[in-house]
Amino acid sequence: QVQLVESGGGLVQAGGSLRLSCTASGSIFSISAMGWYRQAPGKQRELVAIITSVGTTNYVDSVKGRFTISRDNAKNTVYLQMDNLKPEDTDVYYCNVVVRTSWDRAGTGYWGQGTQVTVSS
Repeated sequence: QVQLVESGGGLVQAGGSLRLSCTASGSIFSISAMGWYRQAPGKQRELVAIITSVGTTNYVDSVKGRFTISRDNAKNTVYLQMDNLKPEDTDVYYCNVVVRTSWDRAGTGYWGQGTQVTVSS
């Protein structure tokens, strides 16, 4: 019913930048929170940044001042601008979008397919 497509990952040197995008499509009545998570092999998925429907943002301490989350409600898209990247930012990044498919249904979280971010030292 709802599909998320991510793009923008890749390989970058330490100190470089990348911009991730995640676009939702399908049976969408409304979208509330949109967020980015990351996960390394054998580790739990970690919340990196989140943005509410009114634009309130929160970040994990390790990325504050370096990453910026934003959204374009007209395009059902969330972005993650990552600057001053460090080798420890290397992970697979996943977007998560909370979608209501109709007015009488509660929101459900949907995951993107994941995109690899690799930062070389």
